[in-house]
Amino acid sequence: SDQRQTTLLLVTRPEEAPIKEAGRASQELLSLGVHNQQFIINGMLWEHDDKITNGWYAKQQKALSTLPATLNRLPVYEIPLRPYNITGLNSIRAMLAEDNAGAWPAFDANKAEAVLHTISQEDFTAKDDQKLSHITDHLYAENKRVIFTMGKGGVGKTTIAAAIACGLAKKGRQVHLTTTDPAAHLNFVLKETAGITMSHIDEQEELKKYQEEVLMNARANGISEADIAYIQEDLRSPCTQEIAVFRAFAQLVEKADQQVVVIDTAPTGHTLLLLESTQSYSHELKRTKGETPDCVKRLLPRLKSDETEVLIVTLPEATPVYEALRLEEDLNRARIPASWWVINQSLHLTKTTNEILRGKAHSEVEWIHRIQTHSKGKFALIPWHAEDVKGEMLLEL
Repeated sequence: SDQRQTTLLLVTRPEEAPIKEAGRASQELLSLGVHNQQFIINGMLWEHDDKITNGWYAKQQKALSTLPATLNRLPVYEIPLRPYNITGLNSIRAMLAEDNAGAWPAFDANKAEAVLHTISQEDFTAKDDQKLSHITDHLYAENKRVIFTMGKGGVGKTTIAAAIACGLAKKGRQVHLTTTDPAAHLNFVLKETAGITMSHIDEQEELKKYQEEVLMNARANGISEADIAYIQEDLRSPCTQEIAVFRAFAQLVEKADQQVVVIDTAPTGHTLLLLESTQSYSHELKRTKGETPDCVKRLLPRLKSDETEVLIVTLPEATPVYEALRLEEDLNRARIPASWWVINQSLHLTKTTNEILRGKAHSEVEWIHRIQTHSKGKFALIPWHAEDVKGEMLLEL
């Protein structure tokens, strides 16, 4: 919090969900006394000369119009969208060159909205066996009961989870769609509808609920006030929050007895750490006088069974693919099956004539081919969309 020693740079892309997340992070940092923040918007598109780039530009400008007040007050820097992967010193130097310096044009909300709605809805789809519907058909035919979307932050896990839920509901399955991501963007893409119920795990709420339950049981069992004070101290341990979240997670998975449970996970390895920590969990429960519910006992066996499927979601770029491969290694160590991949937001499937986006589309081919080979063809390829994919549009994926 010492401004003489520290500067904190918040980085976002000019998209609605990442901007909301940056605003949330800024507010939390302010509450901790960290005021020396600066704001970087990475991937700005200034030149737009075809249907795809017109849509891209309008979408960015619309997102930037929603900047939270906390971010509006910060010093802002912009980095233009580059047509290549930012890997290696040469590309980093090129990224920071001042060939596109200067502020973006003044935002005109009406103009951006008009441009967004004039974009052709022409469907540049993948081959039939590379569509998301191919994965949904598999999940339905194999009667999968627990389905995870996992991957790096910002790759579209929430959208894919919601689309899978809609696809299964359309086939007649009763679906429960949930998220363990603190950002909880589910309501941004979908509302509860026929065949789909929704929820999210609120870590603080689950912690409070668990603490109250443990103390109520302790007093009901006649434990002395001195021992209860000791339990209260233990319940303030960081481990207690993990126990509370783990238990809530297990209760959600238990819904798979009646519904298909689709889980949009947080972008960290936190979920996996929880899944691998059953022994620590049992030890901590005994220490705080808690009880191991049946749903917790059944959790790991269910996740390692044929009832469970993990979809690894990525973008056709170097960093998201490498992150996804590391995630797959973690899943293999936990003996949780992951055989399907989803490549999201592909420019390769569009017919852009813009030089910058054509460069990005060309650079995707290497990573699409790598995933195709790695997954033995068990993947879906989803094109970039000019509009935010939500509501009824989810079925179009």
